[in-house]
Amino acid sequence: MRDIAIGNPDACVRHSLPLTAIEALRHIVGVSNVRIAEAAPEIGRDASIVVSPATTDEVAAIVRVCRQNEIPVVPLGGGTGLVGGSVSSPDEIVLSTARMNRIERLDPVERVAVVGSGVTLEELQTAAGLHGLEPGIDLAARGSATIGGMVSTNAGGMMAFRNGVMRHRVLGLEAVLADGCIYRDLTRVVKNSAGYDLKHLFIGAEGTLGIVTRVVVKLDDAPRATATALFGLPSVDAALATIGMALQSNAGHLRAAEAMWNSYFGLAASALGWTDAGVTPDQPIFLLMSLGGAHEDALQQEFERIYSETLERFPLATGIVASSRQQESDLWRLREDTSVLYRAHSNAPSFDVSVPLTEIQDYLERVLTGFAAIEPDLFPYVFGHLADGNLHIILNRAGPLSEPMTAAVEDVLYGGLRDLGGSFSAEHGIGSKRIHALLATADRTKLATMEKVKKALDDQSIMNPDKVLPCPGWFVRSPERPASGESRRPQIQNESNPTNG
Repeated sequence: MRDIAIGNPDACVRHSLPLTAIEALRHIVGVSNVRIAEAAPEIGRDASIVVSPATTDEVAAIVRVCRQNEIPVVPLGGGTGLVGGSVSSPDEIVLSTARMNRIERLDPVERVAVVGSGVTLEELQTAAGLHGLEPGIDLAARGSATIGGMVSTNAGGMMAFRNGVMRHRVLGLEAVLADGCIYRDLTRVVKNSAGYDLKHLFIGAEGTLGIVTRVVVKLDDAPRATATALFGLPSVDAALATIGMALQSNAGHLRAAEAMWNSYFGLAASALGWTDAGVTPDQPIFLLMSLGGAHEDALQQEFERIYSETLERFPLATGIVASSRQQESDLWRLREDTSVLYRAHSNAPSFDVSVPLTEIQDYLERVLTGFAAIEPDLFPYVFGHLADGNLHIILNRAGPLSEPMTAAVEDVLYGGLRDLGGSFSAEHGIGSKRIHALLATADRTKLATMEKVKKALDDQSIMNPDKVLPCPGWFVRSPERPASGESRRPQIQNESNPTNG
């Protein structure tokens, strides 16, 4: 161990990183872009050193230095992840993509954007919007979530049912591998059958196979007008039926169908001071929908028609159609400002599952019964992207939970989910928090193949170690998969971002 001044000559940090490596990093990116963690409060991680490159070549040079010195690299985008995908330790460096924030090309004819990995989703949305285009993906953390981070976690969001997840929006990408080589496939066309489509190795790999530095994003035509409606409905079946009507609309296309169950909606409405005579607060489920099309008046009239037909089938339904941009904004705030949950329950444990649409009602009933068996007053706040079956489940508890409590909760949430055709991680990834769940639920051949790929591309295990998969060689040493209650859970600080999802 040694005390080494980094960046600020008056600041020292105690770590085990070689001085020669630190000097090499300074030479690559400049002294001001190699900082101690205390001088980078926005990072909020445990690594001693934060390095901020501006180009792919600089990233490659950094990785080569780290490989030579066997220093692990933890990539960091916007920091909006919820599963500990960018936690670090003092013997690692954090590589921030914040300076890689250029929109290099945005072509309205090709409907394609080429962007640096540090560009935020909102920045891309704004730039594309000037040409009447959009990236075809949206999520609440749009102001801070970066494109590189979204690619690395295969982000989903509220338009996934229509446009797919991030994997379906990427035409090409550039990434730095563990040996410092640069993988370049900046294809700008949809049709590409030239060999293995290797970009998919890096999409969803959470930086464990390489660091994404540039991305080619497919753009879609943005609607000229949108409309928003909120329905209070008696059941999941009623909500799915209403979504079906919107999907069949001739006046526009469904852009979002966000569900909020009563516990969440009541908390959000109360915390935000929201009321409206058109929606009674005692409904079991609330459905917030957006339509896109050519004319706002026609879209609002279409929502009126959908509501009328919904009311005929489900007489207890209530609803309103937003008549102004302010009212529309207030409605979306109910769904997106999930900070109300974390104010009510500090560090509340959160989960992210996908459930086939026809199984949602029975699944939630089993969850409620299972939670009550753990503790009588334990219940979930549930909301999410109903059109694709993605449910966000947050407990009415301050976290972190004890390990036995976590195991019991996860047994309820994950038990039988794979057999239903669902997933314990819909869009938040694995990170370090969900490794145990992956090991407990995934097919063994899949796990073995994942480890082979990891070993082939990162034999030193320096790329975001202890994320997605545990330490190298675990599969050979562990002939039996751990049960979901076994102690593979890392005890890490909750990284919950109240605006994600």
